[in-house]
Amino acid sequence: MQPLAERLRPTSLDNYIGQQHLVGEGAVLRRMLESGRISSFILWGPPGVGKTTLAQIVASTVKTAFYTLSAVNCGVKEVREVIDRAKRERFFSAPSPILFIDEIHRFSKSQQDSLLAAVEQGTITLIGATTENPSFEVIRPLLSRCQVYVLKSLTKDELLHLANVAITTDIVLRERKVELVETEALLRFSGGDARKLLNILDLLEASVPEGVIRISNDFVYACLQQSPLAYDKDGEQHYDIISAFIKSIRGSNPDAALYWLARMIEGGEDPKFIARRLVISAAEDIGLANPNALLMANAAFDAVERIGFPEGRIPLAQATVYLASSPKSNSAYMGINTAIELVRHTGNLPVPLHLRNAPTQLMAELGYHAGYAYPHDYPGHYVKQQYMPDSLQQEHFYTPADNAAERKLAEYLSRCK
Repeated sequence: MQPLAERLRPTSLDNYIGQQHLVGEGAVLRRMLESGRISSFILWGPPGVGKTTLAQIVASTVKTAFYTLSAVNCGVKEVREVIDRAKRERFFSAPSPILFIDEIHRFSKSQQDSLLAAVEQGTITLIGATTENPSFEVIRPLLSRCQVYVLKSLTKDELLHLANVAITTDIVLRERKVELVETEALLRFSGGDARKLLNILDLLEASVPEGVIRISNDFVYACLQQSPLAYDKDGEQHYDIISAFIKSIRGSNPDAALYWLARMIEGGEDPKFIARRLVISAAEDIGLANPNALLMANAAFDAVERIGFPEGRIPLAQATVYLASSPKSNSAYMGINTAIELVRHTGNLPVPLHLRNAPTQLMAELGYHAGYAYPHDYPGHYVKQQYMPDSLQQEHFYTPADNAAERKLAEYLSRCK
């Protein structure tokens, strides 16, 4: 017999649990399905939250061919074979066949490159699923052709609803008469993962050969015989602990930062995920107060990729302590946020002519580059001239923070002015 997770796999949005921000009334994916026009997208979220199920519901709703590839066991050859098949089987008026790629973050650059033309020409509609940030794992040209939708771990209420659906509707469990006496352990072991919850219910059912199944915390612990920490890796605590880790670094508390690092290591967290967060923290929270922090974080990332675990815990710990013990500044982070906000409000203002490049005679005749002063030709390698668009000359984004490193930057800028 199929596992419980397969027996209960939803076939429409009406019995799909969770992700209401995407599939609820008026939400983006529901509107897309109702319109019948499906564009390529990537589903990003932790395991067991319904990425594969959602892709299958999309395909069955629009009634188009559905091909599945797993990045774990296929290469460029298999990708091209599916694309060729999609070309042969597609009719002019029919929607593009859907190609679902599970764990797309594991695809190499060449494998991802092989998808570009087919996605761009509409030969296939790509739906990718990934547990990793697509910004890091999916090549930019492919990412620019896909929307990214973020799926969330199921809430406790959603997990309880799923458990009750399983108990009351599944062909096996409804005959066994399951009683939910206590749910804390069941929910904690599930960690926001629907598949994990259903697998646990499968295991509990098999542990009681006959009679009523009474689910209590002790019964769950006895059957699973392991720490719930192992199940929290991709659940709600995944986000809570990384948040505590970053806030401890930002708050200059190396002891707390090391504790949360240890929690992630013991919970089986992906070391590259931790290393990426260190790189972000070095740029966002330490910034120009200690530019070496970014070098340290990048070095830790490289070391983890080269040596793996368990030794990788050492450079991660070294970078964690260094970042937590460094002076803090978010001046660059605040500066770019302010600049981006202004760009969104002011649009594409023209570049002053003297700052433009003039690679052709026509551009030179139009005044491109004319009047530009080369700073290295002037004392102190500085000359006053206009660098901002005409209407933004008084705008100001960077304010040096009060730390030793940025005081030197402020002194230099002051001398220039």
